[in-house]
Parts: sequence; C-alpha cells; structure tokens
Amino acid sequence: MNGFLNILKPPGMTSAAVVAVVKRLTGEKRVGHAGTLDPEAAGVLPVMIGRAARLFDYLVDKEKAYVAEVAFGYATDTQDATGVVIEAGTDYPSREQIRAAADQLTGDILQRPSMYSAIKQDGVAMYERARRGETVEVPLRQVHVESITLHEETPNHGMLMTVRCGRGTYIRSICDDLGKLTGCPAHMRFLLRSQSGVFTLDTGMTIEEMTDHRDAGTLADNLLPLDWPIQHIRRVDVPSFLKKQVANGVKLPVKRVASAADTAEGQAVRIYLEDQFWGMAVREGEMLVWKCQIPPEQAESTKNPVSIKEEKHENPA
Repeated sequence: MNGFLNILKPPGMTSAAVVAVVKRLTGEKRVGHAGTLDPEAAGVLPVMIGRAARLFDYLVDKEKAYVAEVAFGYATDTQDATGVVIEAGTDYPSREQIRAAADQLTGDILQRPSMYSAIKQDGVAMYERARRGETVEVPLRQVHVESITLHEETPNHGMLMTVRCGRGTYIRSICDDLGKLTGCPAHMRFLLRSQSGVFTLDTGMTIEEMTDHRDAGTLADNLLPLDWPIQHIRRVDVPSFLKKQVANGVKLPVKRVASAADTAEGQAVRIYLEDQFWGMAVREGEMLVWKCQIPPEQAESTKNPVSIKEEKHENPA
C-alpha cells in the first residue's frame, strides 16, 4: 500500500500509537506521521504509508489550523491542563484585553515552548529530560502565527479561539503567553487540529472507521493518492519518447520537455509520464534531476534498478 491516510486522532492517544494501529491494520511496515499531535490533543494527523514517506519534504505543512480553549486563572509547567500548577491569579481579563494580547502574538513572533515539549536538545526530547528532573533551558524560537480568532467564552474563565499558524508553533505556548500579556496566568484546556496543509477534518477518518474499513476489505480504497497532497507543486509532463530515461532515473533535458521550459533554476516539479506520477525532480541548469523517484506500481517489474538517495526525516514537533 502506498499513499496517505487522514486520521482523526482521538484525545488520550499518542501519534506513535496511531502509526502502530495503521501498521497493524495494513500490514505495511513503512508507516509514519507528518506532524506530531500531543497525546491529549485531537484532530487531523496525516499518515504516510509505503513510499508516501519519500514525499515528506514536499508536503504543505506551513498551513495549520487549531481550535483551542485558553483557560485563565492558573498556569502549569506543561502549559496545558495535564501539568502542575505553577502560578495562580484571579484578575481575569475581558474579551477586549484578550483581543489586544492576541494581536501581539500574530505575525512572526518569538516563542518559548514548555520544557515538556518534544523539541530535541542534544538528541533527547526535552520532556524526557524534564521528567528525569533535569533543569531544562528552553530556547526562544521564531514561529509564524497568521491569525487568532476569538469565539465564545466558556465556563470557568475560558475562551475558544481558532489559531492559524505555521510549522513548529505551540498552541500551548500561545495560551501561556496570553496569560502573561493579560496579567492573569493561563493554560490550554482543549486542542483540536482542524487542518494540516491540505488535510482537513472533512476528509478525515476515525480509528473506528479505519478498523471497519479494514474488516470490509476496503481500507485501500480510502488511501489518498501519492500526489494528492502535493498539488501545489508544478506539474511537468514528460513526452513518451523519454520513457526509457524516466524509467531508469536518468536526468531529463529541459529542452526536450516542453512543459518544463520556463521552470526556474532550483524549482521542484512533479514528474508525470503518460499521465502517471513518477516522482519529484529539480531543475539544475538545463537538466531535470531526480530527487525522489516513485515509479507507478505496475512499472516496478519493468524498471531497471535506480539508486536514488533518500534521507530519513524527523517528524516536526
């Protein structure tokens, strides 16, 4: 099986546990997720199956959207409701004060995540070191927050909001910062990821639905094609007379591929032959150089072996 599944992760389950379930149901060892969700968070978790993992670097994950509930009254060491209270206060902010603070947290901002985060330092996740009782100095990091939209107030001094942001943004930290900026300690009470790139809630399936589809023998029918999440990248159709070169992973001359004529130097493109997706290439001078070749399954038996360098990718925190 090769493709993507859009899984709606339930709260209380780790992203790694979702991957384990997919491996068990599909029998495929090559399974990974494209963006960690905290165990207590729910929502969209893109899962890569088989050769889909080769496309990790080309996925649009800069566009993320979350529905979160910030709760005022106390802050925790984890910046969410699972942590130990480290500060309390009763000077609860008004909606206008929260709005003013949220405006300060949009754009390119510096953020200091909780020491209980998946960010790695010297190869070790910070939360592992924090749980061992080590002193963890979390560095500031720049992230991009596109917008923070406030919704209705919730019981016990809470506020629902939608945050649209880029990769690596911690919503927990935004909630903590809202507390600091309004003068009333705060933490994240609830989190739902509603979008990760092109993966959204309306195209997702639950663990229960995935299991039912497996039992019905139709799980493969719910796989999203390899090229489905990379439609934002330019498509290049290679003429049939270059079929042998494509099948053998040979560099392709730009002058012989009409649809690539105005491709910019260094630009990545999707390569198609006879309307079938074959992988990714980049223009280098007057050649299209393969960076990730994924032949159609029916072409595997006739294709000569090609050595394509693949790198291991860490899922973003």
